[in-house]
Amino acid sequence: MNINHLILRNLKKNLKNYYLYVFALVFSSALYFAFVTLQYDPALDDTTGTIKGGAGLRAASILLIAIVSIFLLYANTIFIKRRSKEIGLFQLIGMPKKRIFRILSVENFILYACSLLIGIFIGFSFSKVMIMILFKITNINAIATLHFSVKALTQTLIVFGVIYLFIMIMNYAFIKSQTILSLFKVSSVTENITKRISVVEIIIGILGIIFIASGYYISSRLFSGSFGTMNEITLAMLTILASVIIGTYLFYKGSVRFLLNIVRKSKNGYLNINEVLSLSSIMFKMKSNSFMLTVITTISALAIGFLCLSYISYYSIGALARESVPDDFTISSSKDANLFETTLENEHIPYTEKRIEVIFMKVNMENIIKSGINSSSTMILPVVSEKDVKGVKLSEKETLLTGYNDALKGMMSFKSSGYVEIKGKHNVISQNFIGINRKFVISTAFTRTNLPSVIVDDKVFRQLKKDINPSIQNDSSLYIGVNLQNVDDSIKANKIFKRTEFDANGVNLSRMGMVASQKQMMGVIMFVVGFLGLTFLITSGCILYFKQMDESENEKSNYTILRKLGFTDKDLIKGIRIKQIFNFGIPLVIGLSHSYFAVKSGWFYFGKELWAPMIIVMFLYTILYSIFGILSVLYYKKVIKQAL
Repeated sequence: MNINHLILRNLKKNLKNYYLYVFALVFSSALYFAFVTLQYDPALDDTTGTIKGGAGLRAASILLIAIVSIFLLYANTIFIKRRSKEIGLFQLIGMPKKRIFRILSVENFILYACSLLIGIFIGFSFSKVMIMILFKITNINAIATLHFSVKALTQTLIVFGVIYLFIMIMNYAFIKSQTILSLFKVSSVTENITKRISVVEIIIGILGIIFIASGYYISSRLFSGSFGTMNEITLAMLTILASVIIGTYLFYKGSVRFLLNIVRKSKNGYLNINEVLSLSSIMFKMKSNSFMLTVITTISALAIGFLCLSYISYYSIGALARESVPDDFTISSSKDANLFETTLENEHIPYTEKRIEVIFMKVNMENIIKSGINSSSTMILPVVSEKDVKGVKLSEKETLLTGYNDALKGMMSFKSSGYVEIKGKHNVISQNFIGINRKFVISTAFTRTNLPSVIVDDKVFRQLKKDINPSIQNDSSLYIGVNLQNVDDSIKANKIFKRTEFDANGVNLSRMGMVASQKQMMGVIMFVVGFLGLTFLITSGCILYFKQMDESENEKSNYTILRKLGFTDKDLIKGIRIKQIFNFGIPLVIGLSHSYFAVKSGWFYFGKELWAPMIIVMFLYTILYSIFGILSVLYYKKVIKQAL
């Protein structure tokens, strides 16, 4: 028998082992090619395309390469481990290690090339679905077409060619380092088992819980006023990150075993078959997988957190626009306003107009700031007269702040009363502070700040106007807001606004146009984050699934013994279900918990709604993640049936 025949026979013989490897290759190549094809789609061209997202996709593709590489290398580790006895037999009959490596390399190349071609075809077909999803979430009215990119094909072949070289280096190192005896023992090696829990493990377990709890506590206090400067907040964020990651590692290293040992002791060591197959197994094996589980949990938490925050931003675009841009159209000069309004009148579109004169003054708010992270309590704020604000009536000594959103609330909180000092170029006026409300009277695009506006009595306003500092004023001191009387005219009026030739130096803004632009930008970000999050979810789920497949094969002899002792399939499967709930549930629950506290601490900087976006993301993530737990139970069923 020559080597070619041997390679073909090996391919046929090892099909039951290959399907796992083939799935990893096809899935990874399809995913990557679809993403890169989307990156080179003309609709995403940064200069001529409909969506300005090409640069973001190119940056995300680098992270995707890292995820795919780790996934394939891990899958190859399991694959080469399953063939260890076969490699040992080749050595036993006198075949040199170099020839064995050559045989495996040829087999792997055939498998790799075929899987890569299948994956590219699937990825090309799936790319149209991806662009349709992207068009949908960015509200782009365009027809999605299949676009084959030679650049995407070349990039995919280069990336997977490099990964193939790393796989070959890994296989060569494995064959070179193993002896014949060790090759026959590789597949039967299990995790180190320590029957008694040590004092060190108890301390590690307690420390793991303390570290995680400390990280959660600091995150809950992050924007509550406990940290007064950006340096303190940055240090607190680094402390949270370190505490949670170290705590997660220690949790898997000792806390799980410590907690389950308490459960076992409460039963005086008498465990039924379900507890033996679940709790005892997890106690002894989760410790050895602590690093892998820490990485999976940490990145899962980051993925869920970024998904929640991006969806919160996307979900809140309309509400934020209505809050920070109070008028349908913002215009900063009478000439531009007259031009636009004349066109509206010609088109018989009814509207209302408001004009507000705005000056900018330095305001010392030290006496009314309860807590905040600003380095200075003196800020440059827009000041308007009460006569230009509907429903506001003030005395000469009273001042009201308006425009207070959740993001600003996270940065500083105000007292209910006090005084402020409004500083002109030459004079300082002290005013009684009577409160702050959420309503914005001027668009933040006009003021170019998210800080509140100051409303004063008209007499005081005229006095301040004579004492302004020219160096801190905007280009325009007139704010003009145009509002449509009929909502149905919005689309038509927005088209008129787009084609009107305004002064290039003015601040002219359409709220509908801003919402569309924000949806496009945040839609691309959400799509990229969602794609990478889904990729990691699938790859990490597959890694845990592959690990369970490996464990089930190693435990097959134990199931044979249990079957001979009279335990039925149902008895064993019940314990396996509990085991998989722990194996997949613990990383999922901890990941969800980490992401919840991370999102909860600063979600208000991203939008107005927390619970609906967060619950939707976490629910979908849990459902998709649970699929791998179900698949692992089904595989265990198959192994248990074959055990007798």
